[in-house]
Amino acid sequence: MTCHALGLYAQNDAPNKQSPLTAKQQSIITISALTARGELQTLKPALNQGMDAGMSINEIKEVLVHLYAYCGFPRSIRGLQTFMEVLAERKADGIIDVEGAGASPINHKADKYERGRTILGELTQTAPEKPMTGYGAFAPVIDIFLKEHLFADIFERDVLTHAERELVTISVISAIGNAAPMLRAHLNICLNVGYTPSQLQHFVSVIKPTIGKKAAKEAQRILSEELHHKRQ
Repeated sequence: MTCHALGLYAQNDAPNKQSPLTAKQQSIITISALTARGELQTLKPALNQGMDAGMSINEIKEVLVHLYAYCGFPRSIRGLQTFMEVLAERKADGIIDVEGAGASPINHKADKYERGRTILGELTQTAPEKPMTGYGAFAPVIDIFLKEHLFADIFERDVLTHAERELVTISVISAIGNAAPMLRAHLNICLNVGYTPSQLQHFVSVIKPTIGKKAAKEAQRILSEELHHKRQ
């Protein structure tokens, strides 16, 4: 694989606006939510389903790595350990799974903070505020970590597209709860990267069995508000 231009490679696999979420996308949702909640026994069949839906080993690993930024290393690592068990079981059953492509080398010489700031601007379709306000002004180091690590180190990895990473993100945020501002922001990003309102409605129906009626109702409330705001 070759290194792609900053911010472009992740747009090559935008969601199909004419279709509901694919089996692969639905697996990303379920795997992400179950891992975030630590429901490892239920995660096992979901991982199997993801592999059967055509996800490569590296794609699922990348999902499990990406979500640590939103629900922590312990959940991410337990998800990876569970996936290792699933792969061992599948190998013992004679199933040969596709490894898939790894991440392309990142050779950008631009400042990492500015690279992350650029990617965030592409996702939000706004110019990130400068100087910072709110939590970024209160604790400037968190803004540095967000820009340099999350939006540069992680989002530049092309194992998953930006659209797929956002699907992981809204799944985790919906699963952990009590993060309405972040869910609101990332649902808007989902619209920006190509998901349709009907696909996001489908997202809520897919994640509901995993996170429960109460959490799904909250996700639906936030989504409905954002879609209403977009129509105005």
